[in-house]
Amino acid sequence: MNHESTPPPDGHPGEPGDGTEAAGVEMNEDEFDQAVTDALEAIPEALAQRLSNVAVFVEEEYEPEPWEDPGTELLGLYDGIPLTERAEMPFQLPDRIVIFRGPLLRMCADREELVEEITVTVVHEVAHFFGIDDETLHALGWG
Repeated sequence: MNHESTPPPDGHPGEPGDGTEAAGVEMNEDEFDQAVTDALEAIPEALAQRLSNVAVFVEEEYEPEPWEDPGTELLGLYDGIPLTERAEMPFQLPDRIVIFRGPLLRMCADREELVEEITVTVVHEVAHFFGIDDETLHALGWG
């Protein structure tokens, strides 16, 4: 099962079609990776212990599938079988969480906002691992 994060929330500067462009922010790859690591380490221990067989990657850009709009930009992607839908099967390939650096850099106006958006994106994708859908995440204020 494939779960995708939505593009930046409505009304966020730099969102396609909102009439503005975000200034963007610079952060080198090592600093960005560290921000992702920090976000993962901030996950409560009780949840982190259940977060197994998941590989987390940072990639520069999302490559849309052939059936998707070529302009699709995602901040993150969960690719796997949520915990709520898993059967106990030995030797499963790891699920994947991918955080896309380029869109996050472009949508944020400063470093503080970028670190916050990285955290929100990591939490969003980890939540998909636990079977929490976008609607529930939005209702909880993580969308």
